[in-house]
Amino acid sequence: MTFTPDSEATSEEVESRVAEAIADNDVVLFMKGNRLMPQCGYSKRAVALIADHVDEFETVDVLPALPEYRAALSEHSEWETIPQTFVDGEFVGGSDVLAELEERGELADALTTT
Repeated sequence: MTFTPDSEATSEEVESRVAEAIADNDVVLFMKGNRLMPQCGYSKRAVALIADHVDEFETVDVLPALPEYRAALSEHSEWETIPQTFVDGEFVGGSDVLAELEERGELADALTTT
């Protein structure tokens, strides 16, 4: 579900992929890099926090089309930064929000799907 670095993805293609990823996955993390090789500290932190509670979740690398992903994601979350986590189609937050939920003991519940 990621683009290659030389991708010429249009805004419409990215918007479609974002909508599909959110709709088709219980938990999806839009991040810089991928689950095995995060490309920023915030993405790495988000992966670790989610992985502590969920075995299977989707990650989408936004780097190959970052401006398009930022625009498409803001339509779903009204959030400007990456990473972004969605659970059951609902925006949960970025790595800082995930960390706050973890500190309060609420992250496991927030990541639980129905």
